[in-house]
Amino acid sequence: MLFFFFNDPEGPNLVVVVGLALAVYFLSAIAYIFSPFKVNGIKRLSVVICMQILSVIALYFCMK
Repeated sequence: MLFFFFNDPEGPNLVVVVGLALAVYFLSAIAYIFSPFKVNGIKRLSVVICMQILSVIALYFCMK
């Protein structure tokens, strides 16, 4: 969704797209790898999904 909201007539720059995709990926990977060991299954997955959503929202407002 973040890349949809870029207001650029030529489309977003490939470097920006790759950089932001890597940022979202690494933030969610950190949330998945370093989550407490008692959290497993659907709870762990939901934490990672929420982390991705929150990081996209934060990056959107930072890029604006």
